[in-house]
Amino acid sequence: MVCASGIHRDPLKSRSLSTSPVHVLRPLVLALAAATLAACASTSPHSTAPATPAASTILISIDGFRANALQRGHTPNLDSLARHGVRAEYMRPSYPSLTFPNHYTLVTGLRPDHHGIVHNTMDDPQLGHFNMDDDVATATAAWWGSEPIWSTVEKSGQRAATMFWPGSAAPIGGVRPTEWRPFDDKFPGASRVDAVLGWLDRPEGVRPKLITLYFEDVDHEEHDHGPGSAEDLAAETRVDGYIGRLRAGLASRGLADRVNIVVVSDHGMAPVAEGHTVTIEDMASPDIAANITTGQSVGFRPLPGHEAEATAKLVGRHDHYECWTKETLPARWQYGTSPRVPPIVCQMDEGWDAVARAKLATRSKGPRGSHGFDPALPSMRALFVADGPSFRDGVVLPPIDNVDVYPMLARVLGVTPMPNDGNPEALAGALRPTP
Repeated sequence: MVCASGIHRDPLKSRSLSTSPVHVLRPLVLALAAATLAACASTSPHSTAPATPAASTILISIDGFRANALQRGHTPNLDSLARHGVRAEYMRPSYPSLTFPNHYTLVTGLRPDHHGIVHNTMDDPQLGHFNMDDDVATATAAWWGSEPIWSTVEKSGQRAATMFWPGSAAPIGGVRPTEWRPFDDKFPGASRVDAVLGWLDRPEGVRPKLITLYFEDVDHEEHDHGPGSAEDLAAETRVDGYIGRLRAGLASRGLADRVNIVVVSDHGMAPVAEGHTVTIEDMASPDIAANITTGQSVGFRPLPGHEAEATAKLVGRHDHYECWTKETLPARWQYGTSPRVPPIVCQMDEGWDAVARAKLATRSKGPRGSHGFDPALPSMRALFVADGPSFRDGVVLPPIDNVDVYPMLARVLGVTPMPNDGNPEALAGALRPTP
């Protein structure tokens, strides 16, 4: 049903877990789940001990916010959280450094190759085509592997509420958050904050234990005008104002010392000069290979009978990009075992975009920004800041991987984590000991 606020309540909440429609998942998804269990590191017993308890934890994503954008005078609220709480020097995204793969990594602790969201666009032999802008695809549970943190919270008997987080509109394993909003970029940032504060106004027994919140402003302006542009700085200031509105709302409710705030980003952003484009059809003619994924991590599937020709054309070093078969991708990316990864993957060099010929004419002039480049690049570094009753004061951590956020969240929320790729010790020093 749709609540008066426009937020969905989950019709599956009234079902017992034994009647959830897990048995109807497609064989491919079950195979992916089995591969995940085999491939992922289990958390240590230490990671399951709860940290200092909080009334609620709010996980906030500022899409595209660069790790080096803090402490430059225009984000006073984020700077205050970082100064009084915990921050990492930076957080490394997983490959590919794109929005959907990394948002789902943050809430599962799995690399994209293991949770199945391997790109913003992808193909599956049974499910068809996935595009992050397709509401039907993104709400189809079979695309999403493993179990996100909000499902674990719900299954523990607590409540979760999500504001636009990728994957939260799908009944993954038959479970949705108690409340969620489908993505709506016309819904103002201040109203998003007010909706979250409304969730926190609820009595202790029905107040969500986990809340997610998402802002796309920075990513949009960086794409259109480039990182560090006046438009980007204005967006960073605007989103910082939303954080300030949230903090003020918590303080007025007497919750400032009872709610954890965890702020992350999914990736950084690199400048792309005008004209720094490679035409996808010039990389490989559509007569020999189908283009599956676009952007900076570009995937191709050779057409039947053209496998050798497409491989010879693509694999190797080229001006502004390099291509590999999925079996020979760099091991440090931990990418290429999922059946959804295309047979040939090309990685663009930093500062270069791959664009379909039909889109070149409508491409905006002037400098712009892009992500999806090698996660090891400084420009791709993401943000991690946290403050609240579960976190120590004034701690600066060495760089972390974004898979490390999940085991920390599980510990803060007092739930048993699913098998994952994270290191439970990476953020252990950020947490207060159990009282």
